Amino acid sequence: MRAPSFWWRERPGFAALLLAPAGALYAFATRRRMAREGARCGVPVICVGNPTAGGAGKTPLALEIARLLIEAGEKPAFVSRGHGGAIRGKPLRVDPARHDAALAGDEPLLLARVAPVFVCADRAAAARMAAGEGATVVVMDDGMQNPALRKDLTFAVVDGGAGLGNGLCVPAGPLRAAFADQLGWFDALVVSGEGPPGERAVAEAPGKPVFHARLVPDSAASARLGGARVVAFAGIGRPEKFFATLRDMGAGIEAERPFPDHHRFTPAELGALSGEARAREAILVTTEKDAARLPPNFGAVAVPVRMDIADVKGLRKLILDALARARRRSVA
Repeated sequence: MRAPSFWWRERPGFAALLLAPAGALYAFATRRRMAREGARCGVPVICVGNPTAGGAGKTPLALEIARLLIEAGEKPAFVSRGHGGAIRGKPLRVDPARHDAALAGDEPLLLARVAPVFVCADRAAAARMAAGEGATVVVMDDGMQNPALRKDLTFAVVDGGAGLGNGLCVPAGPLRAAFADQLGWFDALVVSGEGPPGERAVAEAPGKPVFHARLVPDSAASARLGGARVVAFAGIGRPEKFFATLRDMGAGIEAERPFPDHHRFTPAELGALSGEARAREAILVTTEKDAARLPPNFGAVAVPVRMDIADVKGLRKLILDALARARRRSVA
């Protein structure tokens, strides 16, 4: 789905207030589900989630955490539900050479470039499979509100430009539960990008460690697209964030075409995008996540991004301290 624009207004409008009772019921169901005790999988679990629905930078942060773990001598593995993919039963270890986004989901294909990925709707089963195949740490991409696994360290990611939106719960706003109720579900807040909405979220999480970060586009892509005319399309949580990144790179955007998150592009849509780029004599540009759902040799330029964390030493220490505590508990 594409998030409605009224979610991201600072003050709730008429539509949001009309939906607020449904949002209260959604939040109640989420809190009740989260009260269940999760299972252990035999290794420490780090979760990267967010308090809102939609994109905030979870996957780029999960990738950076895995890189830090590898540098520290760990063997991380990702666990994902594989949103948009067909895997529902037994866990699957993702093989990018054999599996596509229709089967495994788009994000797992990106994650698999850094560490093994195990996909299943049952995250506990996927984590047990990961541990059984040699992982020393499980990194969950999403799942902060999923109680199946007990987490040893949880990061909540907030988009600095969107924050907590209007402060209401789905479908009246973007929150999965009231933010005050979610404070006990995460250990640290990561603000991706700058903006007053992100700082308001920080103010509502007193006492939580806060890490500021930004998404940095690949230098080669920046060099290629700087000054170029482009037709940009994106099916992610907040397509406008990708379009803003392109403008920051110096690309001249001829047209912006947003799609819902995890959108499966039809041949007609792809043909229209290609035709528009040709008509405008522009380069067709999209995100890496969208590129994972495109046919081979479609011809769009994918723009890789990485999450640059301001206090990476502090982040590394928080992670390694959490692993040490988890391992002491397991032998106590």
